[in-house]
Amino acid sequence: MAGELVDNKGRGDVGWQWPAIHPEGRKFGLIAVGISLAAAFLAWETIAWPMAFLSLGVFAFFRDPERVVPQDERAIVSPADGLVSLIAQVEPPAELTMDDGSGTPALANQPVTRISIFMSVFDVHINRAPIGGTVRRLVYIPGKFVNADLDKASEENERQHILIERQDGVSIGFTQIAGLIARRIVPFVKPGDTLAAGARVGLIRFGSRVDVYLPAGTDSKVLVGQKVVAGETILAEIGEQKLIEGIAQ
Repeated sequence: MAGELVDNKGRGDVGWQWPAIHPEGRKFGLIAVGISLAAAFLAWETIAWPMAFLSLGVFAFFRDPERVVPQDERAIVSPADGLVSLIAQVEPPAELTMDDGSGTPALANQPVTRISIFMSVFDVHINRAPIGGTVRRLVYIPGKFVNADLDKASEENERQHILIERQDGVSIGFTQIAGLIARRIVPFVKPGDTLAAGARVGLIRFGSRVDVYLPAGTDSKVLVGQKVVAGETILAEIGEQKLIEGIAQ
């Protein structure tokens, strides 16, 4: 139901623990385990052992660890685990700036800083909300599956745009982009849902990328080549002037 509160369970101090496996991945892991056991029963060791290792890899890919989210209203946290591959001044996608007739807010059609985060198959693939607020747009676009590390992937690959607006009017747009191996973007939220910063919003299977469009006048606090952690690494901070403008609205 639209309007649900999707809260973040990763707040506060936590000790290390084995990460949970997201339900989306359990079926794939169990299928691999089943094939491995069947092959072992039939003494097909050349199949049994590779499938056993594959099942471990599948469970590791879909791991879903808890995260401790910075409790700072200025913070824009990373929506993805991975490597910062690109930082550029670009105009946000049309799907996040145009009037779609729904009456929902849109981003301004002007150049802003885009931070691109590349997720390898070894990274956690659960994506999280960069700020707390209400999901105003969720737009899925079918497309190609070129290498997600390339700049053109932002415009050519299968992708899903998400726009979140805070109560003070500050909005953040970000895009989940399928990659060379990825073949499905799985959303966990829908328009109207209220999210806490760092709440889970979806995943992309098997290697991909996430683009984050910072508010105008906001500078990146990360560098190309830096590793970031979803829900924990601060990508940027919303300036005091932006907060004042939001409150004034």
